[in-house]
Parts: sequence; structure tokens; C-alpha cells
Amino acid sequence: MKRNGWMHLVLGGTLVLGVGTAVAQGPGGHRGPFGGPMELMGFEGMHGGKVVTGAPFSATSTSTTSQTLQDGKTTINRTVQGAIYRDTQGRSRREVTFTGVGPLAATGGTHKMVAISDPVAGSHYLLNPDKKVAYKMTLPAGGAAGNTAKAQAFAQKMQARQAQEEASGALKVDSLGTQVINGVSAEGTRTTRTIAAGEIGNSAPIQIVSERWYSPDLQTVVQSTRTDPRFGTTTFALSNIQKAEPAGTLFTVSADYTVQAGGPGHGHRGGAAAGVTTPPPAN
Repeated sequence: MKRNGWMHLVLGGTLVLGVGTAVAQGPGGHRGPFGGPMELMGFEGMHGGKVVTGAPFSATSTSTTSQTLQDGKTTINRTVQGAIYRDTQGRSRREVTFTGVGPLAATGGTHKMVAISDPVAGSHYLLNPDKKVAYKMTLPAGGAAGNTAKAQAFAQKMQARQAQEEASGALKVDSLGTQVINGVSAEGTRTTRTIAAGEIGNSAPIQIVSERWYSPDLQTVVQSTRTDPRFGTTTFALSNIQKAEPAGTLFTVSADYTVQAGGPGHGHRGGAAAGVTTPPPAN
């Protein structure tokens, strides 16, 4: 695999999610580069954009996908562990460890991805701990406020789409009430999406059932399950949830990293990329 090949795979499917803070996912969900829902990547409930302030927390994330193949005997089970941190200012850090998942299995190794979102400084970082390189991306004009406005516009668009699907009978939404999950009060919702016969060449209707438990306090999903006959069952859960303020150093790039502008692949092949910048100061 060429230099930073795994980073290209991750960037293609998860960076947009990883650099954002936790917000409610639209009813359609997202699919990742490995064929499974984005819950597999450890980023359930995120599509980036909205800045959540005044609600610091840290937690361990676990994403598991189980799929039974056509022979009815062979199963594929994958688990991804991670960690999530957010401070009072709305800065966030996402860590995900991949061990032989999908295309990464060919490397036979373990790779860690770290994504830092700093709306205060207007920057996002994707860290490659193996190479000690941090890829820096700058927020577009409008900064965090503009990003939040885009997130709100996206949420409104998804709500309109959901209302349309409910009216057509393609989507059913049920409230599951409120319950405490891993020490956090969360509101549950079950959505059942029906793909009508013939819509994608299917001979019979296909039902996709998702259950999400969202914490209004933390403004993030704390647990979810998605069952899709085409791809199996994926679960996501936060555990060891702590509401204390995380250490400020978690949201900065260590001085031993080289910071380069743009995502993986920028600059000269096999060499140092153009636009190398100085790491931001530690808190």
C-alpha cells in the first residue's frame, strides 16, 4: 500500500464526520468506505458542523458490525474501538483504532486515526500517529458560525425529507421514550425504512430498522443499533462517560508532529508536502 494509503481510505469516508462535533444524524444515515454504516467508523450521530459549547465530556466508543453471508453459515464480525473528547469551548477530539478492517486487513497491522476540531482557532486536524504528521484544514469563510448555519440548514433539509418519506409510507418513526444509558439520560427513537419491491431490483420489500438513543444534555448519540438485511447489524455505544473538562492538550497538536496544509496526498509524492506550517501552541 502506498504512503499514507490507509489515511486516504479514512479521509474519503470519515474525515468529514470526524472533524465535526456531535450532532443528530439524518434519518438516512451514512455509509462508509468499507460497506458498513458510519457507526463502524466510530462516528455515529455525526455529520459535522454544529459547535456544541458548555457541554464537556469524554467517553469510550465501541462500534460493532455483524454480517451473515449468503451461505447462512459464514459470519463477518468487526469491532472498532475509539475515544471521544469535547471541551467547554466546543473543541473536539476523536480517536479510532482500526485493526485489520476491510482494505486495512491487507496491511496486517493496527492503525490509529485522530481527528481534532478546533472551532475557536478555525482549524481541523487529521493526525497520523504512525508518521507523526498532522494534516491541517482551515474552516471556510464564516468560521464556526457559518459552519453551524450550514449544519442547521442540513438538519432542516433532512427533516423535510423525513416528513416526505413518512407521508409516502416509506418511513415510520416511533418514540421509545426516555431511559438512562451508561449513566446518561437519553431519548430513544426507532425508524423503520421500507425499500419497496423493485426499487433497487429487490423482489420483495426490504426493511431497515434503526434505534438511536440521543442525549439532549450531551447533544450526541450514546447508543444505536441498525439492522439492514443487505449489510447486517451494526451497534454503537458510548461507555465510561465522564462530564468533567478534558485536558486542553488533547485539542492541540504535539510539538513532535509535522503539520502540513491540506489532506493526505497533497505535496510531492513520497516526500515532504508543500505548505508545512508550525504546530499550534499547547494550552
